[in-house]
Amino acid sequence: MSIELNTINRKLTTDAEDFIMQTDSDYQKRLHEIADDIAKHREQRPIILLSGPSGSGKTTTAQMIEQILDVQGIETHTLSLDNYFRSLTDADKELFAQGKLDLESPNRVDSEFLSEQLSAIEAGEPVELPIYDFKESARVMSGNILHRKKGELVILEGIHSLNPDVIRIPDEKTAKIYVSVRTRITNNSEILHPSKIRLMRRMVRDRLFRKRSLSDTLMMFRSVEEGENKYIMPYKYRSTYDVDTFMAYEICAYRDCLLGDLLGMTEPELQDATAFLADAAAMPDGVLSPNSLIREFVGS
Repeated sequence: MSIELNTINRKLTTDAEDFIMQTDSDYQKRLHEIADDIAKHREQRPIILLSGPSGSGKTTTAQMIEQILDVQGIETHTLSLDNYFRSLTDADKELFAQGKLDLESPNRVDSEFLSEQLSAIEAGEPVELPIYDFKESARVMSGNILHRKKGELVILEGIHSLNPDVIRIPDEKTAKIYVSVRTRITNNSEILHPSKIRLMRRMVRDRLFRKRSLSDTLMMFRSVEEGENKYIMPYKYRSTYDVDTFMAYEICAYRDCLLGDLLGMTEPELQDATAFLADAAAMPDGVLSPNSLIREFVGS
């Protein structure tokens, strides 16, 4: 799927609030369709696995689906796969310091422990949930008990959620969702690949909330993309539902935050993103919905 940048600019400058509201509504409609189908099969498939590459909006999409199901009266719990990472050993930390630790590898997940917990949750047994302390690079137990009752659902979101070597519970007990940016933006003969939208999302989020420079985010994104091609893309075919998380107005929301610095950067892989941002209309103040998916990146 593709959309012309001129079309985005025209809709944004004509009636930004209506354009944003309609875009958000279309996304919500797709999630409602998925939630309705999940609800129909909740007895057979109580575990929902949600995966996608970095910057795809996994966390917010999982929260939105949980909210839709909760409103329908179906209690739903969302878990992060990150909390099942293995604690780093001293040797791991040394490799990390040398830049030799593959942070995207599925081996970072304690799949045996995760599968034990998912099997117990599916069987209706109480489990104490873990939490990963990223500051200490260690997994600890949270003290929070999850005891799934009959008819309740559990969403597990994370980049390796569709990998059968990581998630070892029977396929027939799970529904699988793959989310990513799929739409391309065109500008005359030029095309902006969806991965560049995900890069913009990370750059904005890292700048606003993680105090990282655009150069640092780009360097990280290169290794992240390599990991995605090795560890995530091969399993997207297993999804029950596919979701395009592209928001037609989002490039305009990132323009003012990124363009100034990008114009001073010379990395070849940034030139197309810079050109598209330069031609994008600026987002008017106060029109972005507090419930927009891109709040995951630009904040509330």
